[in-house]
Amino acid sequence: MNFTYYGHSCFSVTVGEHTVLFDPFITPNPAAKNVDITSLNPDYICISHGHADHIADAEAIARQSGATIISNFEIYEWFSAKGLEKLQPLNHGGTISLPFGTLKYVNAIHSSKLPDGSDGGNAGGFLLESPEGSFYYAGDTALTYDMKLIGEFHNIDWAILPIGDVFTMGVEDATICAQWVNAKNVIGVHFDTFEPIAINHEEVRKKFQQKNLKLILPEILQTLPL
Repeated sequence: MNFTYYGHSCFSVTVGEHTVLFDPFITPNPAAKNVDITSLNPDYICISHGHADHIADAEAIARQSGATIISNFEIYEWFSAKGLEKLQPLNHGGTISLPFGTLKYVNAIHSSKLPDGSDGGNAGGFLLESPEGSFYYAGDTALTYDMKLIGEFHNIDWAILPIGDVFTMGVEDATICAQWVNAKNVIGVHFDTFEPIAINHEEVRKKFQQKNLKLILPEILQTLPL
């Protein structure tokens, strides 16, 4: 299972022969100027919530690749109205089986409005489990006690967590989240894209090390094994 980072909270995970792209926000992100979205051909596109910085390139990539978009019911309806047909709705607590394993939509505490002002439903995160490994992507969220349920009932290898603070949980809460979901390995996302969520990389790494957690702050286009 391989992880590739495209900036902000956008990344893909390849499991066997299948690729899942999460929260595609690339072309409006100056830091991701070297990412060519026409080269992306995922099988699935998972969207945690409706904000533009998580959904901006979803339609374009879905149309070029034929990927199935997976998200909550309101976002499913929004893309359906645009004429897209390869869509899979989910809602909190729901799990679907895919060729490589299972995908569960889990709780997140965050607002969600689509770029045209439409209701984006309730924000969520994703739990992907497969024979190759498993990970929890929190999406944009505050720290919530629901995260303990993930650690209690699932065996998580990696947690992909927002760490930029201001609009999501910050570093201290992210370390608590990692402990609650029992993930020793953490990939930080949702940092440095905008000035309010800029972080001091050295200080952030130290805080995770103090909790005996391994933190990776990926570079754009970096690929690493999970």
